[in-house]
Amino acid sequence: MRSLRNRLAFLFFAITLSAIGVLYLYVVPQLQSRLRDEKLSQLAAAAQQAVPTIVSPLDRNGSSADVTKVVRAASDTANARITLLRIGRVGGLPLPGTITDSSDPALPELALPTAETAARTGRTARGSEVSSGGPVAEVAVPLRQEGRVAEVAVFSTPMADVERNVAIVRAQILVAGAIALTLAVCAGWLIARALAQRVKRLERAAEQVAAGDFSRPIPVDSDDELGQLAMAFNDMQRQLAQLDRARKQFIATASHELRTPLFSLGGFVELLEDEELDEETRRRFLAQVRQQVDRLAKLSVDLLDLSRLEAGSLELRPEPVDLADLARSVSSEFEPMLAQHDSHLEVRLPGVPVEAQCDPVRVAQIARILIDNAVTHTTPGTNIVVSAVRDDGFALLAVRDHGKGIPRTSLSQVFEPFYTSDDAQGSGLGLAIASELAERMNGRLGVESRPGRTVFTLELPA
Repeated sequence: MRSLRNRLAFLFFAITLSAIGVLYLYVVPQLQSRLRDEKLSQLAAAAQQAVPTIVSPLDRNGSSADVTKVVRAASDTANARITLLRIGRVGGLPLPGTITDSSDPALPELALPTAETAARTGRTARGSEVSSGGPVAEVAVPLRQEGRVAEVAVFSTPMADVERNVAIVRAQILVAGAIALTLAVCAGWLIARALAQRVKRLERAAEQVAAGDFSRPIPVDSDDELGQLAMAFNDMQRQLAQLDRARKQFIATASHELRTPLFSLGGFVELLEDEELDEETRRRFLAQVRQQVDRLAKLSVDLLDLSRLEAGSLELRPEPVDLADLARSVSSEFEPMLAQHDSHLEVRLPGVPVEAQCDPVRVAQIARILIDNAVTHTTPGTNIVVSAVRDDGFALLAVRDHGKGIPRTSLSQVFEPFYTSDDAQGSGLGLAIASELAERMNGRLGVESRPGRTVFTLELPA
């Protein structure tokens, strides 16, 4: 029963067997009860028509032969056995006694329990009893003389036809149920087999994906739930393939980015070991070493931030933030760098607060990335403008420079990890981190560029 195919086949079998059992246990007793009630109703109607002919000779005090003749004639008319009973009294209780019987004396004797009921209540009584010849339907009609029940006419007829019809129906249900059960098991096994094969195909595909093979999508041959699952699996497979390619590219690029400064540091260390090296050259080499160490430190921090963002483990603490104050504070940090680069940074802020719902530490990190990017990728003397405004329910922080611009072919790639659009030094991770941080704060980082003007705009919910 561990197999899905066998479980589904057994489920079909159990459901069909339950349906047949419910049908058998509900329909057969109901049919038997209705046929018996119908038999009694027909017998009661025949009795009501035949009773007047029986009462007539009794009212005339006819002879026993006349009464017997009339009873047998009424029996033929009603197509039922008629037993005429005289009611005596013993201790105040009615005691039926047989006057005449229309049946053959060879027929089995009947207890006639309905006669006592009719004599006691004075009303027509219906019922049945089981004789040696099978079940018998009975209708007892009380006959009154001088206001009391003097006789009771009991009409009875065998219910063998009812039992025979019920037996036929019961047999038909069992035969039909056996056929239906066989067909259900066969159909269930075939359907379960087809479903199990499709599930097995998904299992093999999952094993291939687990082994790193993303090249074999599952054929989608239906629109049902398994077909939709196959489409979802193929989408997952495509995404995993993209992630795997991105991971491999990330590792290769990160290794390259780390290898370059490490090799450079190794070379400078070997040069610094030369005892005949003059002091000026040694200071120049040490400055280069310091520059490479700074580059490695920044790269390691960027890699850590990017990995935490991709893993979803970077915690953000959004709160109301005045982007104008934040832009002014971050811009002041770049005064030494701007002086060295011979560039001018202008801060254009409105006279009112520009509030946004964001993490101030991460927004400051984005602002530093954008300003550093503007300084690094422009020629000395380039003017840079930092501004903050409110627009249509959003707070905007923009960094604009008047450099040579970003090539049109590179605009769609500037937010990808390790991508750089020129030969300037940098890991290519800053804008990727900034874009991811903006999205995590329900914002967006956009770029517009043309020769002489490039604007990066951070849009945050106000």
